[in-house]
Amino acid sequence: MAFRFQNLSPHERQPKAKVKKPSKKGEKALPVEKVTVDELVQKFEIQPPLKNPPFSRLFDIFKNNFLDVSAEKGLVDLSNLALSGDGTPVVTSARERSKRICDCREKGINDCNCKRYYSQPDCDVGWDSSRNCFYHGYDLYMLTASDSESDLPVFPLLSPASRHDSHGFCYTWFTMLDLMPDVKVSKILLDSAHDAHSLYEYFRKHSIVPFIDLNSKRGKPKKYKNDFLIGDDGVPICPAGRKMNRDGCEISKHRLKYRCPLASRTYVCSCSTPCSDSKYGRTVRLQMKDDPRLINIPPRDSKEWKFEYNARTSSERCNKREKNNFLLESGSHRSSRDWYCRLYCIMMCQHLDAWDLPYESQLQTLLRIAA
Repeated sequence: MAFRFQNLSPHERQPKAKVKKPSKKGEKALPVEKVTVDELVQKFEIQPPLKNPPFSRLFDIFKNNFLDVSAEKGLVDLSNLALSGDGTPVVTSARERSKRICDCREKGINDCNCKRYYSQPDCDVGWDSSRNCFYHGYDLYMLTASDSESDLPVFPLLSPASRHDSHGFCYTWFTMLDLMPDVKVSKILLDSAHDAHSLYEYFRKHSIVPFIDLNSKRGKPKKYKNDFLIGDDGVPICPAGRKMNRDGCEISKHRLKYRCPLASRTYVCSCSTPCSDSKYGRTVRLQMKDDPRLINIPPRDSKEWKFEYNARTSSERCNKREKNNFLLESGSHRSSRDWYCRLYCIMMCQHLDAWDLPYESQLQTLLRIAA
């Protein structure tokens, strides 16, 4: 293998910042890295985070013998790929193991920031929002083919447990692009942890349609066209406080059209304080360039957006299968090299299982015979 060492980081390093417990149950911990998503995107567009990573040989074996074969069988379309991304905790030990290599304690200094020796230098302590507890290990960020029936994995990255999902996506995404320059991604499905303005701008620049759930903490509704508000779901709210009705989409001009909900083409507006004397009612056109985060095509209130976004759970099913069915966390490894070997073997098994699946379920077969 290409691993010269057992880990990506040296054993001797300074203690990392501790993750703070969220105030509410079910929330994810705030990032500890002093860098924004915008800074990561700008940096990684120039230079990928991991140039020729040590697990590249493992990925080549996986891609040439499994991912490409799944593409030939029609299970994955690498020329028009829809990806779903999500991070999941991987517990490697019950606690963080480290020892001092300085003589500060002998000098009477118990709380020093000197380097320590860590047995698992690539791991640290993170917060598991689903189990509501701290854990020691990795944060596995997995990119999954959301349009595949078997929720097939495409590219993984093991990050420190303290890394936020939005940062983990940037590291995983740009590492994947460096190893798979020919892949064509058309859609990306992410949860509200990835609701960052710079990601929307990046996807729009590269003609990738984002399906990202809005995070209520990432900005309050703001004024649009001086007298309209944009709701949390991207739908404009008229001055009277009513949600407007969608009345068309101009894809070529990247804008959406909304119309007064109380207006009629036959009768005037039934609102007590109408904002227009036209029978057609007041209209507003949302330009995607004004705010690509809130205004996107397809709009969030459409059936098309909800149907596509429902496929985001494919990444959760993929991660759950790796941990529950293939016992990913049962490994007693101390090195990232061994964890990557275990992870890629599991991903290979997932593709092997998909090759043996029947083209139609037993229920579909019975219904076809009965018809």
